[in-house]
Amino acid sequence: KQWYQRRVRVRQGSCLNVGCIPKKLMHTASIYGELAEDALQYGWDLTKNSHDWGKMVGNIQNHIKSQNWKIRVDLREKNVTYYNEYATFVDKHTVKSVNKRGAERTVTADKFVLAMGGRPNYPDVPGAEQFAITSDDIFSLNYHPGKTLCVGASYISLECAGFLNGIGVDTTVLVRSILLRGFDSDCSEKIGGYMEQCGVKFIRPGVPKKIECVKEATADSPPELRVFFTHNGEEKSDIFNTVLFAIGRKPLTEKINPEAVGLKYDPNGKIPVNEEELTNVDNIYAIGDVLNAPELTPLAIQSGRLLAKRLYAGSKILTDYVNVPTTVFTPLEYGSVGLSEDAAIAKYGDENIEVYHTKHTPTEQVVREASPLEGYNYAKLVCNKAENERIVGLHYLGPNAGEITGGFGLGLIMGATKSDFDRLVGIHPTSSEVFTTMNITKRSGKSIDVEDC
Repeated sequence: KQWYQRRVRVRQGSCLNVGCIPKKLMHTASIYGELAEDALQYGWDLTKNSHDWGKMVGNIQNHIKSQNWKIRVDLREKNVTYYNEYATFVDKHTVKSVNKRGAERTVTADKFVLAMGGRPNYPDVPGAEQFAITSDDIFSLNYHPGKTLCVGASYISLECAGFLNGIGVDTTVLVRSILLRGFDSDCSEKIGGYMEQCGVKFIRPGVPKKIECVKEATADSPPELRVFFTHNGEEKSDIFNTVLFAIGRKPLTEKINPEAVGLKYDPNGKIPVNEEELTNVDNIYAIGDVLNAPELTPLAIQSGRLLAKRLYAGSKILTDYVNVPTTVFTPLEYGSVGLSEDAAIAKYGDENIEVYHTKHTPTEQVVREASPLEGYNYAKLVCNKAENERIVGLHYLGPNAGEITGGFGLGLIMGATKSDFDRLVGIHPTSSEVFTTMNITKRSGKSIDVEDC
């Protein structure tokens, strides 16, 4: 434990308050609505089918507050000094911090770790900052959002649109170009198609131009906002109660006085580091969303742990920024680890990439009445033929995506090949077993519409 006791200052962001945790809980709320419909086919008689926004938000916020308290207690028990203050650099070994009452203090350290996370971006659109909200706000919104426009095609935007639609909110997504940039394009388009079948409306391509307030909010109702946008080159407008921007986040690196230490950073606030997370300043490290890396809390935590062990416990283990399991909690959940098909082709060449894929029907859905939602569950293995079909990307669309992808992620870290997956005995009847029985390649052109028994 001695290596934890060195004097290192950490500036941290948080996903607990406005990220992973409230997002997953609201996603779960929408899933319960879907399960309630399925329950009818399993013999349940559910006479009441309504949703209480205030109750959901209240319970989620209570959970967040309790977790914040537990974290504070845990820090105190581990003798970690916690300052709820805003800090800026004075020199490479000194920061000046200010609390909410304006009181200042100076703190010195041998090393600094920057982990400030990011803040939501607003576009340069008249009325955006005045009348719109971001994903940071939706989880604590104290009124029902009403008819909602989600601007952006990021995973945050689609997740918010998905759970809002799932609890009965009239939801539209305004998309400039492609869905889920950086993720697998096959899976991204299937998610969009599934969400449309669920009732989410898409304006694509579309760009917001102006937001005006038509009617102020009251104690009983949300505001009415007119949004002006272009769609296929035409100027259009519509009325919404809530406009939610989810167009990316930006680290506020320029706010920490980086010039005082000569810290280099990109125009978007991202901080370049080497493979050991060291910046251009020899005692300042950076982890998490301030890097040009996947913006995922578990990845930031892992890189922080490994950094601490390298600094003070003699470890040499580096963070793997490629084989990182993640899940997009859209109505059709999407789990992935490793490279997308397009990224694998760009890295290894089309001639070296073999893609195995299949559709599947989760057993829990087989008693559903026929619906347009069928046929979207999908799985894909992206293999490098030059390395004995080593799996360089795994992608899954369907229920329990996080649990499935998180387990298989270990295989990719250890260099698993397609033959290793073929040797694995699947658990029946589960969705994960589809990865053990794939035999159709995209290159073959064979249909995956007919499932094996």
